[in-house]
Amino acid sequence: MNKTFSLLFYVKKAKAIADGTAPIYLRITIDGKITELSTKRYVIPTNWSPQAQKATGNTEAVKAINAYLKTFEQQILAAQHELLKDKVSVTIETLRGKLFGTEEKARMLVPIFQDHNNKIEALLGDEFSPGTLERYKTSLKHTIDFLKWKYSVSDIDIDKIDHAFVTEYEFYLRSVRKCNNNTAVKYIKNFGKIIRICLANGWMDRNPFAGYRAKVKEVERAFLVQEEIQAIADKEFPTERLNQVKDIFLFSCFTGLAYIDVKKLTRGNIGIGIDGERWILTSRQKTDTRSNIPLLPMAEMILEKYKQHPQCLNEGKLLPVLSNQKMNSYLKEIADICGIKKELTFHIARHTFATTVTLTNGVPIESVSKMLGHKNLRTTQHYAKIVDRKVGDDMKLLKEKMQAIATPGTKTA
Repeated sequence: MNKTFSLLFYVKKAKAIADGTAPIYLRITIDGKITELSTKRYVIPTNWSPQAQKATGNTEAVKAINAYLKTFEQQILAAQHELLKDKVSVTIETLRGKLFGTEEKARMLVPIFQDHNNKIEALLGDEFSPGTLERYKTSLKHTIDFLKWKYSVSDIDIDKIDHAFVTEYEFYLRSVRKCNNNTAVKYIKNFGKIIRICLANGWMDRNPFAGYRAKVKEVERAFLVQEEIQAIADKEFPTERLNQVKDIFLFSCFTGLAYIDVKKLTRGNIGIGIDGERWILTSRQKTDTRSNIPLLPMAEMILEKYKQHPQCLNEGKLLPVLSNQKMNSYLKEIADICGIKKELTFHIARHTFATTVTLTNGVPIESVSKMLGHKNLRTTQHYAKIVDRKVGDDMKLLKEKMQAIATPGTKTA
């Protein structure tokens, strides 16, 4: 709804012509913005009433001018009413478009969303990962399915997306799609990016996410303890492929690099750090944040082992990394053989580096955050909570031992 909408007929004396008449104009003001339209009618300025906004006199010519002005005013008000009925924001531009038949075509959600996804696909490998593209493709599919479920349409004008649309979409994801909290929030967040694009381009005049709040719930991140790392490191597997996957997984455990960042490592990513030792010098693909990591002995040993591997020589890479799907498939087999009950995935290696390898061994959280390439220390603090929990468990065992010592007549081991 507009805060201000006013019409004012007036005579533009500065444009008077030879016969002494001047043109009548209509000034339209909408929310402080002004436009002027010529009525193509003329009147002698002394025969015009600014208060009544009409010509004065009883001649037929005067009556015809006033009747025309009244009709002209009704056309403006009718155009405003049509825009409101169609739930189109009434602006100077939309009103002029309605009056003169030059309305902009409605901007539809699906083509805007698809264009966004196309741009991500064009920048794969440079600014975006395949996983990011896949998430937005899935998000677009859910959005289209929601439109059919809720409105029985295949697309919608972005001007019709309001707060109720967002809350209904979230309800759909949770109820019909059976998404858990964090998954639903993720898809809403993806959709929110499309809305931000529309707002930034001036295609929408209100933010449907205003007042909307959705919170991601913290998820317990799995990681390996020292005994589990050792069990994998000590195990020699019957096939070369399993041993290869084991080594690359351990490399990530001792560097904290995510799968895609390990996969793209080349010899150019090894340099000498500020301490004169060999470091990995790279940027995280996910956030394009610098991630410089001193090489621990285990990581050094693995790099040396694969220096002459044919795949590494042919591709110029540091390690012969398989596809993420294959790596995770082999890791499940490795977990079974080593008696590890956790669902082993490649990303657990990164969590293991953050917890068991660094924080548990007293590496300051600021250093861990920098090596992980986190933009915000709060992201790293989640791992610190996990370590605190382990400290609590360890101290509980110590407390039981101390209690036994403090209790008279109790034997201790």
